Amino acid sequence: MGKPTGFLEFERVSESYAPVAERVTHYREFVARLVDDAAKTQGARCMDCGIPFCNNGCPVNNVIPDWNDLVFRGNWQDALAVLHSTNNFPEFTGRICPAPCEAACTLGINADPVGIKSIERYIVDKGWEEGWIKPQIAPVKTGKLVAVVGSGPAGLAAAQQLARAGHAVTVFEKNDRVGGLLRYGIPDFKLDKSVIDRRMGQLEAEGVSFRTSTIVAVDGKLPAGIINDAKTVVTPDQLKAEFDAVILAGGAEVPRDLPVPGRELAGVHYALEFLIPQNKTVAGDGANPISATGKHVVVIGGGDTGSDCVGTSNRHGAVAVTQLEVMPMPPEQENKAMTWPYWPLKLRTSSSHEEGVERDFAVMTKEFVGENGKLTAIKAVRVEWQDGKLVEVAGSEFEIKADLVFLAMGFTNPVASILEGFGVERDGRGNTKATTDGEGCYATNVAKVFAAGDVRRGQSLVVWAIREGRQAAREVDAFLMGSSLLPR
Repeated sequence: MGKPTGFLEFERVSESYAPVAERVTHYREFVARLVDDAAKTQGARCMDCGIPFCNNGCPVNNVIPDWNDLVFRGNWQDALAVLHSTNNFPEFTGRICPAPCEAACTLGINADPVGIKSIERYIVDKGWEEGWIKPQIAPVKTGKLVAVVGSGPAGLAAAQQLARAGHAVTVFEKNDRVGGLLRYGIPDFKLDKSVIDRRMGQLEAEGVSFRTSTIVAVDGKLPAGIINDAKTVVTPDQLKAEFDAVILAGGAEVPRDLPVPGRELAGVHYALEFLIPQNKTVAGDGANPISATGKHVVVIGGGDTGSDCVGTSNRHGAVAVTQLEVMPMPPEQENKAMTWPYWPLKLRTSSSHEEGVERDFAVMTKEFVGENGKLTAIKAVRVEWQDGKLVEVAGSEFEIKADLVFLAMGFTNPVASILEGFGVERDGRGNTKATTDGEGCYATNVAKVFAAGDVRRGQSLVVWAIREGRQAAREVDAFLMGSSLLPR
């Protein structure tokens, strides 16, 4: 690889962030991409380790050592080709993926791992800037029609792969713009929406059609908490009748609730009730009806969505932001001897946390307190694990001032009514039942209906959604044509 002794000579150089005081005044991206020399140096750190565990650590099995070597040698276009061979949208993963590949890096056993994610973003951003990324239009059209329900990363990856195989693909999206939670769930300061628009232009040039503000439902309604901009209704029966294949890629969208006393108080919201309108506000589509300006904000849930609520609240100008997590505080440094090359349990501090938040662990919310129907505080208690169960610590009750609470505890399952409308079987967690092994991968029990991404596997990472979209596309292509040359 690159330079055999590079990992001994060069330290890891991470992407730099704009100062906190500057970046909290806007919603633009604030992470500076590596420059050419820094990218080459990072590529040189990739070891000739024999077995590149990073490949398996990456859900899309990126050929990481190969493009690290090409970057080190300055072969940018070849690096881009290798990167795109396994990942349709590296500009997304290079910004928002938590990088399980780096956790699996051999160098990470006793040193800082290779900055794989930063190199990935460097390659694809340079490719766009140099004009190397162009539409790949299928030379022959098959005449087959495929419907993709949902325009998140799984749906988009499947759509692009199938369009390149020559099929006519139509993507149905219930919101007014394409991208799913990439567009409306992730704040612009983490993923600028021009990055999505740029890639959508490529998909459209390749023949993918998008029908936005179109809901797929039997009665045109979604359960409360599922935000949409639908103006047109398409039924599952219509899709099954009009298309040769249908891919369900709508995601796991039902948010996990917290049914404690006071849940009905004004000021208690699901996280997406705050994040989606904010992204629309940044795009110039109205104003966010929920304002954190001058308020005491409490975020319940310690994951990425909670972190996004923290960053957005700080940009609103919240007086104070507190983030609560029911699980114990993880160790600051993982035990590498026990966890490598798997994803480690350790304390993760995001850029939003660095902008201002008080984090508290092993805390359970007991009640939302209010006056005149409005939230004023939270009653909570400390908990600990005993015999595999969470047990309240006697005498540890306390109260937190709160004007706003955002529930960011994840998502439970896909929208059941849509799955019922298609007649597909569900597993014990309410996800679409479809295997990823053997014959009929990603196929449901309903003829010509497939499922990929969170709608099948449950809430997961963007990179897993891309993997499943690509793999489902291959299965659909083989179903339609008898065989497939699409990569899996």
